[in-house]
Amino acid sequence: MIHILSSDTPFPPLEHALAKPNGLLAAGGDLSPERLLSAYRRGIFPWFNDGEPILWWSPDPRMVLFPHELRISRSLHQTLKKKHYEIRTDHAFSSVIRACAAPRRKQDGTWIHNEMIAAYSALHHQGIAHSVETWIGGELAGGLYGVAIGQMFFGESMFSRVTDASKIALVHLVKQLANWNFGLIDCQMKTAHLASMGAREIPRSSFVQRLNERISEPGRNGRWHFDYTYSEN
Repeated sequence: MIHILSSDTPFPPLEHALAKPNGLLAAGGDLSPERLLSAYRRGIFPWFNDGEPILWWSPDPRMVLFPHELRISRSLHQTLKKKHYEIRTDHAFSSVIRACAAPRRKQDGTWIHNEMIAAYSALHHQGIAHSVETWIGGELAGGLYGVAIGQMFFGESMFSRVTDASKIALVHLVKQLANWNFGLIDCQMKTAHLASMGAREIPRSSFVQRLNERISEPGRNGRWHFDYTYSEN
């Protein structure tokens, strides 16, 4: 049974999430910064189509990427070595989230609609949601955005207009987060793309345990500035 939330109803325990569809926990509520932060701190995220009620999820198992397990393919390594790109952070958040929302091949619609864009833009203005951007030739070529709480990063979406542009952004994000002692990146759902770069599934109980440890650590709110430079090592 799905729990129905009003504006002030707390989330139910994660154990109430459905097995089919995997992780569906509740419906309703709102996308205020307070509600979103409450969700992320509990291992819950929103995912719903435009015109639907807000749906809240906590799948089991959970797809995650440990920074030290990042895999860089030989071809991506060669691309990174060219250094023909520039990494910017929080420079064009609105452009990144709207690019992530753009229609894609073999995809009828998008879950990143105006309501979601407004919600994550509000978190960005609070210094909690961040974008990592790959710029090539002065143009935004790809990137990603997500939410940071304590020493946890919750990845939301990524896009590419140039081959490997989103992967370049992801590599720089993961390496910088490792330098900042972030211990875990939440990838939410399993995809072949993320698995190829080292992400893997872990039980929800393990995810929540690690989440609780990491969100209590000092975070990095405000606009991000990376000091990581890719090397051949």
